[in-house]
Amino acid sequence: MHRRLHEALTSVSVDARDLYLHGSVQYVDGPPSPLEFLREWVTPNRPVIYRHTTQHWAALTKWSPAYLRNVMGSKDVSVAVTPNGYADAVLGDRFVMPEERMMKFGAFLDILEKKTQSGVFYIQKQCSNLTSEFQELLADVEPDIPWASEAFGKKPDAVNFWIGEKEAVTSLHKDHYENLYCVISGEKEFTLFPPTDRPFIPYEFYQPATYRQREDGEFEVVDEKYAEKVPWIPVNPLQPDLGRYPEFSGACAIHVTLRAGETLYLPSLWFHHVQQSHGCIAVNFWYDMEYDIKYNYYQFLDAVAGVAKRYMCDDDS
Repeated sequence: MHRRLHEALTSVSVDARDLYLHGSVQYVDGPPSPLEFLREWVTPNRPVIYRHTTQHWAALTKWSPAYLRNVMGSKDVSVAVTPNGYADAVLGDRFVMPEERMMKFGAFLDILEKKTQSGVFYIQKQCSNLTSEFQELLADVEPDIPWASEAFGKKPDAVNFWIGEKEAVTSLHKDHYENLYCVISGEKEFTLFPPTDRPFIPYEFYQPATYRQREDGEFEVVDEKYAEKVPWIPVNPLQPDLGRYPEFSGACAIHVTLRAGETLYLPSLWFHHVQQSHGCIAVNFWYDMEYDIKYNYYQFLDAVAGVAKRYMCDDDS
């Protein structure tokens, strides 16, 4: 039973790569029509990078450090602070969230430019912070991606602003959003895995905790004592521990570099790990996914992957 189950799960992943994923992300000169976007990329759940879709945004030429300091320097903003650059990530037997610190945006820029404090600083609050904390910058971008909004039949649920140090890394995870990710300056490095690789991507449950920096500058991990355990992926896809998680060898990563002026369509339920160049600035638009048959298929695959893991544990015992 275990062998047949493993073969079936493997065939799902292999067939997806052979039939429509092809191991890479296509670059397309855009923007597309809403129908083309829906037909070629959204419906088959395939990522794509569009060039020349945001060249008319003022942000691409205006968002220099001097401009941002002039417009936003005295504004209090929320900044994620960690000792190692990993926010919302596994550390030992804990799922550790960053310390959320309010500071003047100008002070944050000082840290980016001069490294005046210990720790890794990243503006990454994913609650539509562009519209809630950075309203002064809204006029420099569009409020949505028009062709995406028409294709999805809705406006984005959130528009997020990102800027941080090179050491800031987003650990491997997935989102229940259709994601249009636009780099304004610098570069982002995405490591992607399709939803069909779910059987090879391990999840474990972790005690939630939060980083806190003490007066002496050292960081401590403080448990969220009454919070439920969090399911998260413990694997670093760039340096996977295959001795501990041998099943991850079945996952097949797709690596893409997203540069200034380019837009990545990252479909819902795709796993992604993200690195960046120092001071990279990006804006992304989250559209709530449709909870249709694709979601049902993913939920089924997720459940079957859990059954397969239990079989493996039984075999080991």
